[in-house]
Amino acid sequence: KQAVFLVLIMLFICSKAYSQSNLNNSECASLNPENFNKVIDGKQVGLFLLKNGNLTAAITNYGGRIVSLCAPDKNGQKADVVLGFKSIDDYLKATGVYHGAIIGRVIGRIAKGTFEIDGKTQSLTINNGANHQHGGLKGFHNQVWDVKTVTDNSLVLSYISVDGEMGYPGTLKVEATYQLTSNNELTLKLSATTDKTTIVNLTNHAFFNLSGEGNGPILDNILTIPSNYFCAVNPDKIKTGEILKVAGTPFDFRKGKTIGKDIILENANEQLKIGGGYDQSYVLKKKKSNKIVLAATVVDPKSGRKLEVLTTNLGLHFFSANFFKGADIGKMGKPFHFRESFALETQDYNSPNQKSFPTLLLKPGEKYETYTVYHFSNIK
Repeated sequence: KQAVFLVLIMLFICSKAYSQSNLNNSECASLNPENFNKVIDGKQVGLFLLKNGNLTAAITNYGGRIVSLCAPDKNGQKADVVLGFKSIDDYLKATGVYHGAIIGRVIGRIAKGTFEIDGKTQSLTINNGANHQHGGLKGFHNQVWDVKTVTDNSLVLSYISVDGEMGYPGTLKVEATYQLTSNNELTLKLSATTDKTTIVNLTNHAFFNLSGEGNGPILDNILTIPSNYFCAVNPDKIKTGEILKVAGTPFDFRKGKTIGKDIILENANEQLKIGGGYDQSYVLKKKKSNKIVLAATVVDPKSGRKLEVLTTNLGLHFFSANFFKGADIGKMGKPFHFRESFALETQDYNSPNQKSFPTLLLKPGEKYETYTVYHFSNIK
């Protein structure tokens, strides 16, 4: 056992040294790995560089966060298109706590932090008014993940969420695999197993600005979401169970339009007003399957960068960064301002308290799996 432990420690040290020696070659973000060298809750945090072709990514095992993602524009100039911070300490003191992180066990809000399994009420911790949000205060975003393997273009992280953590039943074993492909893609595979029936709905919560972090509003970005339906929410942003047609509403992105075109209707449209802008879940497909579908396409007319998001998930949550107030300063030394980024969170649109929605239940012997692709290209 001692020998195995020493081997694991050496693997971690070697992988960490690999990332440190190569991060100086980052082409658009100046990151010092020493600023991520910290012990949190008795576990070592580090920073890891992935590179393949035109893409470079930096990921920390604190929350499984994407810290940096560099992609070329139409002229070949690279910029960091994901919001992040230059150090772990900056993440710990940030007002925005979900930047680039893996969210779990369940993304979104759960009314009053309660749900039922087999007729028994489960009570979760409360961290959003009277409700539970994004896995709780010590959700997956605030946990140090274990580093399983790291190569020049991939990183595998794991985390064991013990029975009762944040109120969730069952010990959940989770694995996250980030990979940069030769096709200008960052992919993320998430999987989980449990020893008791529980609920699971994982995602990554990266905020994008295709012109580069801190480089102005995203309202002129052209967004396409090939979905006919979105989920209604109540004033607490809890899904009501009603699925509404996008036709004739500001939520219709089927033919593509600028993000800013209809956001000005936020005082006239109830659902838009509740979100303070766009903060809604779209239905991509009704039944679970391994089929990968196009969830969204975003084009930044200034840089020419084009982002396509594909997923095996049932839905997509679109958030237009409606609450950033410039309090957080990113790794480029620029503040994160109102509507200067967007999030496209691939997830199942379900809610554990809406029986009409597909279930979030995961039982012993089953395996939860999702796969998301962020594909980058350019338009002229």
